[in-house]
Order: sequence, then C-alpha cells, then structure tokens
Amino acid sequence: MQKTDERKIAIVGVGLVGATTAFTLAVSGLASELVLVDVNSAKAEGEAMDLAHAAAFIKPINIYAGTYEDCKDAAIIIYTAGAGQKPGETRIDLLQKNYGILKESLPKLLGAEGSILLIVSNPVDILTYAALKISGLAPERVFGSGTVLDSSRFRHSLSRHCRIAPRNIHAYVVGEHGDSEVLLWSLAYTAGTDIDQYCKLAGIPAVNHQEVDKQVRNAGYEIISRKGATYYAISLAVKRICESIIRDENTILSVSGLIDGIYGIRDCCLSLPSVISSQGRGRPLELPLAPGEEEALVKSSQVLKSAMREIGL
Repeated sequence: MQKTDERKIAIVGVGLVGATTAFTLAVSGLASELVLVDVNSAKAEGEAMDLAHAAAFIKPINIYAGTYEDCKDAAIIIYTAGAGQKPGETRIDLLQKNYGILKESLPKLLGAEGSILLIVSNPVDILTYAALKISGLAPERVFGSGTVLDSSRFRHSLSRHCRIAPRNIHAYVVGEHGDSEVLLWSLAYTAGTDIDQYCKLAGIPAVNHQEVDKQVRNAGYEIISRKGATYYAISLAVKRICESIIRDENTILSVSGLIDGIYGIRDCCLSLPSVISSQGRGRPLELPLAPGEEEALVKSSQVLKSAMREIGL
C-alpha cells in the first residue's frame, strides 16, 4: 500500500460541484497537489489547464488531470462523481444511477494507506454507507459532506433575522441531507443564550421557526429551480472539511458517517456533529435533543434505511 501525501487532494468527478471545489481548493492555498479525475478525461484536462494558468495569482500548487491510480497517495479523495440533481428531482431520486457509478469506480480508488474518502455526491448519506461497505475502510476514514452546508444555511437564515454575524451563531442540522433533515432549535445559540431568548434580549421579533425550517429545507430546490444546480456553497463546505483534516483542527462539523447505537440508530449513515481531524471523523456526539427532535432524527434514519433496502444495502 502507498503512503499518502499529507497535502495532496484528489477530486473524482469534475462536473459543476467537482470543478468548483477544485477552484475553491486552489485559491485556498490548502493543498500542494490537486489531481482531477473524470470519466471524461478531456474535461478533466481542460479544468486542470484552466486552473493551472492561475499560477501567478495563487500559492504554489501542482494541478493536473490524472487517473484513478494518481489518487492512491492522496490524503483526501473527494468523490463528486455522478449525475446532478435536476429541477423537481429529490436527492433520493438520484440513488439508483449514482449508486451504480459508485460501485464501478470506487474499487479503482482503493490502495492508499491513510487516505480519507470524502463523499459529496448525492444522496450523500446512502452513498457514504455504500462507500463504507464497498471499501472496507474504517468508519473514521469514510464520511460524507452531510449537513455541513445545511447547517450553514440554518445559521444564514438566523443571522439575517437576528442581524448578527453567522459565525456568532451555533446551530446544527442533523439526520439526512435531504427532506427528512432535522433543525436542532433546542441547541441553536448565540452570545451564550438560545436564539429565542436572544431575540427577547435584543428587542427584535421572535424567529418564525416554521419559516426558517422551510427556507433551510427547500434551499437546494429553490436554487436548482433558478439556476439548475448548486455548487458554490457546497464547494466551500467541502473546503472547510478539508481544512480541518489537513490542519488537524479538531473542528466540530455535522458530517455524515456511520451511526451504530446513538439514539437507538444502528447501521446507518447520517449527519451528527463530530470532531474532524487529520485522523478523520471522530465519534459523533450524542447531544441532549428535545424529544421531538430525537423522534424526527430516528424517522430520518428510517427514511434512509428504507431507501437503502431498495438497492439491497
């Protein structure tokens, strides 16, 4: 098995999400080497060339188009391959075709000692579970982008209402990255107090929970209906995850990974806040949820398990 290069990142699939993620990572200065792989090799070459021509404007980085073999010594392999979500299509609708693509491509990526496999393709929770089973890698080394983006959307909506910076808000979305996701209102805090209490202290109207829930839950659909795809925010979410891995930050992020016993949920991948470091995803945190939130989280796991059964997982 090959040793990994701690600052090398591979991106498999350079469609809109993969290419935008490559751009985001190139500009960030996080990686020293970035390899792009796609079934359309000419597309990968074109994207690599376009990014490489920015060498005079960014920190030194070797960007090139490669093969599955070139991924095997990467510290992080970002998997964005597959079909994109179309207007009117749910993430679960993507399941059959993207599961087929994963089954064919993933075995070609295996072989590195210590690589972390980050799944971004949708439906991310089910594909993360499938990747875990196909790869045989340890659970801490296989996880998905999960609800990192959804949590950012939650904070964005709260920040606009409260008129404070999103970074000053702690709020998480858990469960499926999709229709059954759960906004944790009971654990949404700013300035050491919960959001509803903050509104009282600041003399502003109370947050409409139903309206914010609708905004967050439907955000992806709203964007897709207007421009056909989402890719800017998810690329920054992926960059944030990669930062925590490469810099060994021990950042708490709501990534999707194996849950086996927490809240009574077993053998399922979904999102819960977890510590992300150079070792990958740490044990997910069993937070003290409100009864309704815990019930909704269990239902979310059931939705995912039902979909997994449809494809024999």
